[in-house]
Amino acid sequence: MKTKTMTYTILLNVLLSIALYVGAEYVRPQPRKSLHFPWNPKHPSVSQQVHISLAGENHMRVSWVTDDKYAPSIVEYGTSPGQYTFSSQGDTTSYSYLFYSSGKIHHTVIGPLEHDTVYFYRCGGQGPEFQLKTPPEQFPVTFAVAGDLGQTGWTKSTLDHIDKCNYDVHLLPGDLSYADCMQHRWDTFGALVQPLASARPWMVTQGNHEKEKIPFFTDAFASYNARWKMPFDQSESTSNLYYSFEVAGVHVVMLGSYTDYDELSDQYSWLKADLSKVDRKKTPWLVVLFHVPWYNSNHAHQGEGDGMMAAMEPLLYAAGVDLVLTGHVHAYERTKRVNKGKSDPCGAVHITIGDGGNREGLAQKYIHPTPEWSVFREASFGHGELKIVNSTHAFWSWHRNDDDEPVRSDQVWIISLLGSGCLEEKANEPRKILFSP
Repeated sequence: MKTKTMTYTILLNVLLSIALYVGAEYVRPQPRKSLHFPWNPKHPSVSQQVHISLAGENHMRVSWVTDDKYAPSIVEYGTSPGQYTFSSQGDTTSYSYLFYSSGKIHHTVIGPLEHDTVYFYRCGGQGPEFQLKTPPEQFPVTFAVAGDLGQTGWTKSTLDHIDKCNYDVHLLPGDLSYADCMQHRWDTFGALVQPLASARPWMVTQGNHEKEKIPFFTDAFASYNARWKMPFDQSESTSNLYYSFEVAGVHVVMLGSYTDYDELSDQYSWLKADLSKVDRKKTPWLVVLFHVPWYNSNHAHQGEGDGMMAAMEPLLYAAGVDLVLTGHVHAYERTKRVNKGKSDPCGAVHITIGDGGNREGLAQKYIHPTPEWSVFREASFGHGELKIVNSTHAFWSWHRNDDDEPVRSDQVWIISLLGSGCLEEKANEPRKILFSP
């Protein structure tokens, strides 16, 4: 067994050295060590790596893994501990990656569910009981935000801080497990985040570390798509790599930095259609997430988002997007409202928050002088909290955890474009961008 594992590792490293390239023009400080996960065998039918996600109006998807390929994909749930008055049946999938074969991956949608309600549930008809809380129907609603998580001591610190905050939905703008083709790291990541991800919906999009493509051997995003199924079909998308959802009075769009985004692409056409259907009376706030930042004054990953920005920023501007959340750069940065590379009171606020705890460390080198559109920037690990208070005001805070304490290092009130007059200005000529064939 040990010889087989060593052979697998050597072969994988050879393949990766040919197929993958990770550039870094900056020097990162030493990060905390990767977490060690001792072997902890469980009964083959016991649910593992449990996480939940929103799955359309008043519904939630419960996802988990079992070693038993015959384990049922049933979720029993109710509003009292141990009393399951409802049940739902789901489906399963699995995948192979070189010499690795996943367990049986279960996805079961439950509902309709009441808003702002605690439900108790168990997976597969046995095993431990979990509990989840559904988001509220109306404001206020709070999002926890952390990208580029990985599986290090910093990751654990970030998750511990998030666990102390009273939030409704977790938003993750790409780079989840940092498995980087070592598939067992997807399993350990699932175990690491289960305490949080089984209790509040995690809405994620992909980053470069989810690609895991080895030419002639494996397809891109095979692991990510199998394990982290998002509600793309409910938002009329044809790909798990981009989708949208609504919670309380917020329309959230999750885009893919690593799938085609030019004007002839399916993603571009879908985004154009999705934005054109947004009802700002129903969802006064419009928030967008993707992995690679468009506004970035760090030396790391300079210019990588330029192509996507050129294609899609006009759509976001015409729709009156309030806030854009990204990752990729392992640091924190917040901008003014911007458009076309400069400050614009009718543009979106862009926040880079790729500082969740990844094993590659922080990106500490910034461009000087600071661009006029950059308000706050710092290379520290942490997480963000976005509290949408009402239809016009939201409070954003960034919590640094370099010292293992949830320090509020940056904070700002954000006023929605809904009441700014900008949407009225865009209602004529610019908005034709969304409705033109």
